[in-house]
Amino acid sequence: MTLRGFYPIVDLEVLAQRGLEPVAFATQVLSARPPLLQLRAKSAGARDTLALLRALLPLARRAGTLLFANDRPDLALLAGADGVHVGQRDLPVSDVRRLSPDLRVGVSTHAPDELEAALAVRPDYVAYGPVFTTTSKADPEPTVGLAGLAWAEARARAAGIPLVAIGGIDIARAREVAATASLVAVIGALVPERDRADEVAERAANFSAAVG
Repeated sequence: MTLRGFYPIVDLEVLAQRGLEPVAFATQVLSARPPLLQLRAKSAGARDTLALLRALLPLARRAGTLLFANDRPDLALLAGADGVHVGQRDLPVSDVRRLSPDLRVGVSTHAPDELEAALAVRPDYVAYGPVFTTTSKADPEPTVGLAGLAWAEARARAAGIPLVAIGGIDIARAREVAATASLVAVIGALVPERDRADEVAERAANFSAAVG
């Protein structure tokens, strides 16, 4: 599968703030058939996270979408998910691959040195950001802007590794960002102010069309 296009992230904390149920939300997002979907469950326990991954997996399969867990390669393996996304403080890519050579791995980076280190271990993709100011993290790193993203894309392209743009990307900025990055990750901009499943599906379709 070519890793290119719209990369939605189902963030349980963001959804809880709006009173949205994760599986129902993900079902609407998956109607856009994105290449990847990530479950981010930073504050959930292992049992609840595993149950959600197992609930999402058949939905992702029907959409032809790869399912990634955030932070937890062990739960990704138990659920039968396709991959795991790790941050700078999580298990290193090399250790994830020792745990399971077949599990795909993406890694977050926020600065040039982190990006270079990540490219050296050749993950399946590398994320770089936040591109713009974001409210999806309590203590976000400094923004890298479009110029920083363009530099990161050049380095990732030279290494033959897809680059994911993340952080503060709304529909107005999506097309411009997609001109640089292979994948455009979206969190908060998918979430409506109220529980309207039709609006979630519409937002997902708009992002999918914008980033192609």
